[in-house]
Amino acid sequence: MNALAETADLIGALLLFLGCLQSLLGVIGMLRFPDVLARSHAATKPQTLGMLLVLAGVALRLRHGIDLGTLALIAFFQFLTGPVASHLVARSAYRTGQTGSRGLLRDDLDPQLSDEEQR
Repeated sequence: MNALAETADLIGALLLFLGCLQSLLGVIGMLRFPDVLARSHAATKPQTLGMLLVLAGVALRLRHGIDLGTLALIAFFQFLTGPVASHLVARSAYRTGQTGSRGLLRDDLDPQLSDEEQR
C-alpha cells in the first residue's frame, strides 16, 4: 500500500473517531438538559456534525465512486430530515405545553398562536 492511501486511511479513522465523539457529546447533552427544547437542540446539532465527520471518514476509507455517491445521498437526506424532525418535535412540545421550561426569554410564537385561536 502506498503512503497516500495510508495517510487517507489514518485521516479517515481520525474523522470516524471525532464523529463518534461528537455524537456521544450529543447524547450526553440529551441526558443532562432539562427541557424538550434544549434536548432537541442537543440531539440535532451534534448529530449533524457527527454524521458529516463519520461520512467523511467512511468516504476516505472506501474511495469508490458508487460508495461515494451513496454516502452523498445519505448525507443529503440526513441533513434534510434531521433539522425538520427536530423542529416539528419542538413545535409540538410548545403547542401542547410540554416544554418544561420555566419561561422562554423571548416567545415569537405566542402572538401568532393567539391570532389563530381568535379566528
